[in-house]
Amino acid sequence: MLYDIGLTITYSYESPAIAGRHLLRLTPADLPGAQRRISAWLEVTPAPAERRAFVDFFGNDAAEIVFREAHDEIAFRVSARVERIAQAPSLDLSPDLPRLAREVAEWRGLGPEAPHHFLGASPRVGRIPEATAFARERLGPDMTAMAAVRAIGAALHGEMRYDPEATTVDTPPAEAFARRHGVCQDFAQVMIACLRGVGVPAGYVSGFLRTLPPPGRPRLEGADAMHAWVRAWCGWESGWIEYDPTNALVVGSDHIEIARGRDYGDVAPVVGVLRISGAQTTEQAVDVLPVEGAPG
Repeated sequence: MLYDIGLTITYSYESPAIAGRHLLRLTPADLPGAQRRISAWLEVTPAPAERRAFVDFFGNDAAEIVFREAHDEIAFRVSARVERIAQAPSLDLSPDLPRLAREVAEWRGLGPEAPHHFLGASPRVGRIPEATAFARERLGPDMTAMAAVRAIGAALHGEMRYDPEATTVDTPPAEAFARRHGVCQDFAQVMIACLRGVGVPAGYVSGFLRTLPPPGRPRLEGADAMHAWVRAWCGWESGWIEYDPTNALVVGSDHIEIARGRDYGDVAPVVGVLRISGAQTTEQAVDVLPVEGAPG
């Protein structure tokens, strides 16, 4: 599936920011065999005094920008064309959880794909005993790792309610789980805690999700959204699989990936430091448009 993607994030400040430094992870990823980035362009307004592109530890494209002049607004605009490559349905060749633990122990190396990074607590996803208990209750005898991922993801979808007013970007996963409300970030981080609690290495994926309007209704500009889902390591044979607990489905060609990490902190679209007083507001608009005439 071929997509044209547009993203605009605007920050407006009550009083001018004197200076600032920001780290951006906004452009779609280039993933051999899964996603092909044909073109990508990132515009920052006003123009920063410094700009540096680099690849972080987990292989994500990132940019660091610096402002030295006063400004009362910043706009980040991304324009990209991406091909999302359809994947054949995965056979479940994953081991049961005791065998999975042994396969994790057999992994030699600490590169970005090593499951060791995704098994213990991370800065934003700690141990949540209640989530671990919830996950264990969904495990059947001799259940494979892949079956466990799907069962736990489906159970969370059934238990939690999508509510954009219930949480903020800083809400701890334990709090979102206790309330059973949240957004895709909360669904993903709670699922990560559940999986790690039963021994399945799990990480966070940020990206875009193509959405479809109700039948008979026109598509609204900017109506698509940034999204989040989960990667889980299911052993040597199955490798990493991706699951979207917000929608209770295995990730497919409607999901366009930006970045991977242990939790939201590793992939946050925009983080930074400002010299400022007063409040700020944020607006975001996303368009994920299938390219007319392209095979899908």
